[in-house]
Amino acid sequence: MWAGRFKKALDSRVNDFNSSISFDCRMYREDITGSMAHAAMLGRQGIISKEDSAAIIEGLRGILSDLDSGALAFDFEAEDIHMFVEGVLTSRIGDAGKRLHTARSRNDQVALDIRMYLRSQIDETISLILRLLEVIYEKASSHIGTVMAGYTHLQRAQPVTYAHYILAYGEMLMRDIGRLRDTRRRMNVLPLGSCALAGTTYPLDREWVAAELGFDGITYNSIDGVSDRDFVLELASALSVIMVHMSRFSEEIILWCSSEFGFIELDDAFSTGSSIMPQKKNPDIAELVRGKAGRVFGDLTALLTMMKGLPLAYNKDMQEDKEAIFDAVDNVKLCLEVFSEMLRTLTVRADRLRASASMGFINATDCADWLVGKGIPFRDAYRITGTLVGICVDAGCPLEALTLEELRAVSPIFDESLYEALDLDACVARRNVPGGPAPGSVRVQLARLEAFIKEQRAQMRV
Repeated sequence: MWAGRFKKALDSRVNDFNSSISFDCRMYREDITGSMAHAAMLGRQGIISKEDSAAIIEGLRGILSDLDSGALAFDFEAEDIHMFVEGVLTSRIGDAGKRLHTARSRNDQVALDIRMYLRSQIDETISLILRLLEVIYEKASSHIGTVMAGYTHLQRAQPVTYAHYILAYGEMLMRDIGRLRDTRRRMNVLPLGSCALAGTTYPLDREWVAAELGFDGITYNSIDGVSDRDFVLELASALSVIMVHMSRFSEEIILWCSSEFGFIELDDAFSTGSSIMPQKKNPDIAELVRGKAGRVFGDLTALLTMMKGLPLAYNKDMQEDKEAIFDAVDNVKLCLEVFSEMLRTLTVRADRLRASASMGFINATDCADWLVGKGIPFRDAYRITGTLVGICVDAGCPLEALTLEELRAVSPIFDESLYEALDLDACVARRNVPGGPAPGSVRVQLARLEAFIKEQRAQMRV
């Protein structure tokens, strides 16, 4: 490839060290598709003959077909996917193949390939998140009336429902899709034509190539066109946030399927046992998701560290972006796929949720609010309720177990209507503020989620 300038062959160790085909070969479809559009443009512009353009396109189409079918295997002695494809093309069609790289550098070629590859991976990731959102919708729809304790500091706090709880993760995942779409939009500009860094003297039609390859526009600075990896960093960041949410969800599943909580039971198909303890049913899937979150965060850190000190324009350091972002994408997709099925098949123990909710004085705020409704200032109501809780702690009973006489010993304002206010179902029903856990509010949240899923599915079909 470097004939003319170099007098010595590349050391075999350097060749191995320099090579990227072992991991960038996954972009073969993007590389070939981009090259076909480039060759077509070269022919349209008269930069190469129409005959050579047609021969190149036909040759590339054959290579793509052979790689898809397995008739052609990658040559891992090649430096990268670009040189492999060009080498095979030239061997098949002769000198015409040598004209493909006219007005192009591997610098803008790889920038094109990775943008095309990652935008398809974003689409696949969004599709997997939508599947998880559908599962969340199904679970929430079945548990609108399943009362449970909401927690702060991992302490029972206030009454909510399982539907309201799980829809919180739905909100997180909807934002995740928004971040992915934002990343895709900024990513979807064509760098081809930037060449090595200074553009080219050939009369390219970059806009035509952009339209042909499904890009929204072109890059407007050739130096930035080849040196920009913001979209890789942005995607790795968005993927890391997804894994934050998945890890938090996994943590609760791990806790809640334990004997100490017993709020859920995992399906046997999504659990593992112990090699020595026959009674064990382990939440390995959730634990692996939690563990892989750290791996994805590491990929982001590697990418940020790799890019932070690079002068313009292209530097070989940037070859290191691919393994990290590929790893992040692969693991997020894997986690989403298996997590969705784990969640779909788990059993919610409504009885255990209700029993737990009946302990811990999660209706104490409602008692204070009842007092406020009787004209007591909130801070005084807070003190009175706190006194009642203290009495109940000593007696080992819930608030609603106190007699009216015991209540009036603390404050004469108490009457029989307090007991209705302390009922857990009533506590939930009164929280009918938009975004709250009341059944009516939850149904609004469900409708919003359903509409979001339909809208996103429609976008995927466009």
